[in-house]
Amino acid sequence: MSDGTTVDTETVEETNVDLGQLEHEGEIAADYLEGLLDIVDLDGDIDMDVEGDRASVAIVGSDLRQLVGPEGEVLEALQELTRLAVYQVTRERSRLMLDVGGFRARRREELTEVGRQAADEAKSSGVPVKLQPMTPFERKIVHDAVAAAGLRSESEGEEPDRRVVILPV
Repeated sequence: MSDGTTVDTETVEETNVDLGQLEHEGEIAADYLEGLLDIVDLDGDIDMDVEGDRASVAIVGSDLRQLVGPEGEVLEALQELTRLAVYQVTRERSRLMLDVGGFRARRREELTEVGRQAADEAKSSGVPVKLQPMTPFERKIVHDAVAAAGLRSESEGEEPDRRVVILPV
């Protein structure tokens, strides 16, 4: 669009990865993360799953805050390192999602509510609602919540200041 507003690719991206490949990615990630936990001497269990079209790995246990960091910054970095570890083995880009101590699960609930409230505000005011800058993961959750509320949303701006704009009907 000419005003610099574009639609997030994470809201429309579709992949045709098979279940076996996603499980393999999860296993590679789990091995990598277990090694990391040993190195930093933290106790945690690894849970693997496939959610939609991506592998999902979670580290669960007590006191894993240092692996999350402020506003999930360490978690984001750890996820990228884990994706690189998967790439080293598979030679294919991974969309693996990592959660630590339930941080992303809690954040998903919060952001779903933010999306619902912003959609309600856009509906009632008839004015676009701009949200604070978010990561791609966070924007996707808001886009999904807005779509479920029957409205359309777009992302605008450049990283790290990219934000969701909810458009009224």
